[in-house]
Amino acid sequence: MSKKFIPAADPAIRYMGRIDRTIPDAPKIVFAGTMITLRFTGTELSAVICNHRFYNKMELGLLVDGKESKLSFEKDRQRFTLPLCQGLEDKEHEVTLFKRQDATHYFDFFGFEMEDTAEALPPLPLPDRRIECYGDSVSAGAVCEAVENVGQLDPDNTEGVYDNAYHSYSMITARNLGAEINNIAQGGIAIFDGTGYYHSPETIGMETAYDKAVYFPEECGYTDWDFSKYQPHVVIFAVGQNDQHCEQKEDPDITDPAYRTKWKERYKDIIRSLRSHYPKAHFILLLTVLMHYPTWDDALDEITAELKAEGEDKVSHFMFKRCGKATPGHPRLQEQYEMASELTAYISRMGDEIWK
Repeated sequence: MSKKFIPAADPAIRYMGRIDRTIPDAPKIVFAGTMITLRFTGTELSAVICNHRFYNKMELGLLVDGKESKLSFEKDRQRFTLPLCQGLEDKEHEVTLFKRQDATHYFDFFGFEMEDTAEALPPLPLPDRRIECYGDSVSAGAVCEAVENVGQLDPDNTEGVYDNAYHSYSMITARNLGAEINNIAQGGIAIFDGTGYYHSPETIGMETAYDKAVYFPEECGYTDWDFSKYQPHVVIFAVGQNDQHCEQKEDPDITDPAYRTKWKERYKDIIRSLRSHYPKAHFILLLTVLMHYPTWDDALDEITAELKAEGEDKVSHFMFKRCGKATPGHPRLQEQYEMASELTAYISRMGDEIWK
């Protein structure tokens, strides 16, 4: 049977997430939770992609008429057709392909392939409410599906199979509030380059990644993000969990006054930069229920007070009830939904005015 190809730039395809669209017919899908949606008539659908793997097993998430599953594949650095669904009833369907993992890989998306007799339908509009989250592995949903390890360390050698950004607290909160979200979350990332765990041994920090659409120096370099493309009403900034680690030098000590000042100033620099792009957004600073020393939460209190002293009235520090105390491993589904429930309530209490 002949096939019909719907190219990536076709207006029938709806995207959600920060995406490098330098090449409109081959956008790069990097960030955890990024979604590509098509409504269509027909019985089957495939995606045409080229995946670029760095580590872990490669899996993508899939929603077919709201039912979630995942797809595993081995092909790497070659264009191929990935079957998404088949044998569907011949009627209208909505299929969403989404990034379960963070930058353990990225993929070029070329388009969808369907039966020649099928038809692509106009997309439903994205929500009017918009959230952006800057975070680490918790915000990316790392190891959240290892539900047998609640309150425990992560199981060994999971290779990413338990990662699922769709069930991260950040994306659950967005769904709870009926909001679109750009999830700028990367496992292991800290504020400073040279600290944290991401991209060892030359670790990349949020100070480099926050304004990028792509950040793979060894393969395709860096692509700057155009902040005018997305204007969030709420910005969640959840960085600090990995900042006590340095791969090449002595670990930083947040209790050291000189380092504490240096760290807080760089953190505030990023917030100020984002504020210059998002003058109306409310910023929520937080750390998660993953165990950490309370002094990091104290530092966020100080940052919030210092920004307010500068006249920044749309910034707050939110603490989960079990902030830093719930688990030595990544939060599982239970903890992710617990955090989402608390954060949803917190944002809801701000009232509808924040969405205007």
